[in-house]
Amino acid sequence: MTTSPRQIKLGAFLMQTGHHIAAWRHPDAQADAGVNFKHYVELARRAEAAKFDAVFLADAVGVRNRNIDSLSRTARSDHFEPLTLLSALAAVTEQIGLIATVSTTYNEPYHVARKFASLDQISGGRSGWNLVTSSGEGEAQNFNLDAHVDHAQRYARAAEFHDVVLGLWDSWEDDAFIRDKDSGVYFEPEKLHPLNHRGEHFRVRGPLNVARSPQGRPVVVQAGASPAGRDLAARTAEVIFVAHQTFEEAQSFYRDIKQRARDYGRDPDQIKIMPGIFPVIGRTQAEAEEKFARLQDLIHPIVGVQLLSNMIGGFDLSAYPVDGPLPDLPETNGGKSRQQLLIDLARRENLSIRDLYLRIAGARGHQQIIGTPQSVADQLQQWFEEEGADGFNIMSPWLPGGLDDFIDLALPELRRRGLVRTEYQGHTLRDHLGLHRPEHRAVVGHRLSQAA
Repeated sequence: MTTSPRQIKLGAFLMQTGHHIAAWRHPDAQADAGVNFKHYVELARRAEAAKFDAVFLADAVGVRNRNIDSLSRTARSDHFEPLTLLSALAAVTEQIGLIATVSTTYNEPYHVARKFASLDQISGGRSGWNLVTSSGEGEAQNFNLDAHVDHAQRYARAAEFHDVVLGLWDSWEDDAFIRDKDSGVYFEPEKLHPLNHRGEHFRVRGPLNVARSPQGRPVVVQAGASPAGRDLAARTAEVIFVAHQTFEEAQSFYRDIKQRARDYGRDPDQIKIMPGIFPVIGRTQAEAEEKFARLQDLIHPIVGVQLLSNMIGGFDLSAYPVDGPLPDLPETNGGKSRQQLLIDLARRENLSIRDLYLRIAGARGHQQIIGTPQSVADQLQQWFEEEGADGFNIMSPWLPGGLDDFIDLALPELRRRGLVRTEYQGHTLRDHLGLHRPEHRAVVGHRLSQAA
C-alpha cells in the first residue's frame, strides 16, 4: 500500500471585501460584498476550481466597533449570517469544504449541533464548525448581559458545549434509518442513542432530529491560542486556525499542540494546524510592494487606531499620541493570546501606535508576506516542512483580486514543487484534510465490551 505524500492544506478565508481594513476602498474591490451573494458564489467556485480544502467564514454576533466615526469608514458592519450563506453555497459547489464560526458563549449546543448536521447533509459531508468563545463586549450586550463572560468561564462552558454537540451528532448510528416501506419500520430503535447529558452548564436530553453526518460528524475547528485555548484545542480540535508573527512562534505552537494531543491520547496527525497568511503577491518584489502601499494609503487614522484598540482587547487608544509608544495595557477579558502577540510585536520592534496599526491593518496579527510567487512559496514551504504548519488559511488582501493573485501566481509555483494537490482525492471535508471518519461511539463501545 502506497502512502500519498504530505501536502499543504489550504483554506480560503473570505472576509467580505478582503482582509485589509481599507480593502473596500480598493478600486477593484466589491464594495457591497457583505450582502452580495453572487460575489461569494464566484469566490467559492474559484477556490474550488483551485482545489482549496475549504472556504472559511468568520463571524461575531454583533458589530464590534463602537466608535461611530471609525465604524462609518469600514466595511465590517453588514454581512450574511455564515451558516445561511454556506448552506446556499453548498448548492452551487460540489466538493470544497464549508467552515463557519459559531460561538459557544452566545448559542446553545442543540442549535449548533442541528445546524451543522443539516449543513453536512445538504453539502454531502463538507461542513466544519469553528468553535470560538467570542471576544467582544458588544456581543455580550446583545444577549442580556452588560459585560462579556469571564475568560475562564467561557472556556469551561466551551469544553462542555463541545462534548454535548459531539454527543448529539452521535444520536443515530450510520444505518439507523432503514425506511422499509414493506415492514413499516422507519428506523431501528436499538440504533437510537439519546444523550441524556446533565452537566455544570447544560442539560440536554436529545436525540438530535438530524441523521448522522455523511462524514461521521462535521469537522471541529478552533482558533484559541491562550493556555486555556491550547488545552481545549489539543483535546477537541481537528483543525486549528492561529496567528503567528515569527517562524519560531509557529514552530513552538505546532510542537506544543502536537505534544498536548499525544498527552490526551490523540494521534497528532489528526490535528491540522493552519496559520493565517496575508499574502500580497506581485510578479516582481516592486510590484508586490506597490500593491501593498496602495492599500496602506487608503487607511484613515481614525480607523487604524480603532482597529488596534479592538485587537488589543478593547482598550481605547484614541487619547494617546498616535506617534507615541503603545501604553502599558491591563489584562483583557477578550482575546488574550492576540493581545499578547501585539504587545510583544510593539515592544520587540519599538513600534508606535501608528506603526502598529499599519502593521496589522491587513493581517490583524497573522503573518504578512509581501513578495513574488517564489518568495511566498519559499516561506510556506519552510513553515510546512519544518514543523510550523500543516497548511494555511489564505487571507486575501482585497477581494476578488487578492484571491486571484494567490491562485494565478502562487499556486502554480507551489504545484511545481509538489506541495499542493492538483485534484481532489475524495468528496468530504475529512477526505480533503486527511482526517479519519469517526466511528459511532456506541459501535466502538460495543466492540470494546465484546473484546473484554
